[in-house]
Amino acid sequence: MSTYVYGIAARSHPALSEGLAGVGDPPRPLRVLTEGDLVAVVSDAPDELRPKRRELLAHQNVLAETGADGCVLPMRFGSVAPDDDTVIDVLAERSEHYRERLEALDGKVEYNVKASHVQDAVLHQVMADSAELRALAEANRRAGGGTYEQRLRLGEVVAGAVRAREAEDAAEVRQALRPLATAAGVGPESTGWLANVSFLVERDGAAAFLEAAEKLRKARPHLDVRVNGPLPPYSFVEPGPSAPAGDPGSG
Repeated sequence: MSTYVYGIAARSHPALSEGLAGVGDPPRPLRVLTEGDLVAVVSDAPDELRPKRRELLAHQNVLAETGADGCVLPMRFGSVAPDDDTVIDVLAERSEHYRERLEALDGKVEYNVKASHVQDAVLHQVMADSAELRALAEANRRAGGGTYEQRLRLGEVVAGAVRAREAEDAAEVRQALRPLATAAGVGPESTGWLANVSFLVERDGAAAFLEAAEKLRKARPHLDVRVNGPLPPYSFVEPGPSAPAGDPGSG
């Protein structure tokens, strides 16, 4: 039977809440694997695990419940090891790393911030900022819309200005929020977002962080700033352990 891994904690972490269960249908009972001064919160892995809402919520609930009592290194959904012995071996091999991460992440949460442009607003912004753009647009207007070449030229200049603005705004998002976090990591690029950044924030500093994000949103109406959190610090468990396929430390 494969082993599903939810998170890693110190051996001194309080016992699991009675009745707490994990993924699967029916939900699999949780258990704790111990190696030295570390433990892994695990369950049997379902034969077929899919990222359905019910399963994602079950994974998150285990981390929320266990993380409420102390620091837990969260594994990402779908972290499966071949068996319990593999998990115990990884705990032993990576014990120094996990102890350091538990200490570093204690009392901290993750906020993921994504930002994109409000199209009409950013076009207005780049036009207001560029005399060249205004002159090109005015020339086209006077020419009844302009020739194909003139319209193409205007479109190219606008696109270039928007790209430059994306880079500037992405840097501004990071600069506005980074001082309020103990660490930050840039997430993978994806269509539609000019910034995708995860911030590690002290629980006690969460209100100030959210206030700064709201201030940024109000000051830059051409930006759509979305904050997701507080989350378990998924983005700050890395680097993960070098373990077999199905590595429980790949979170």
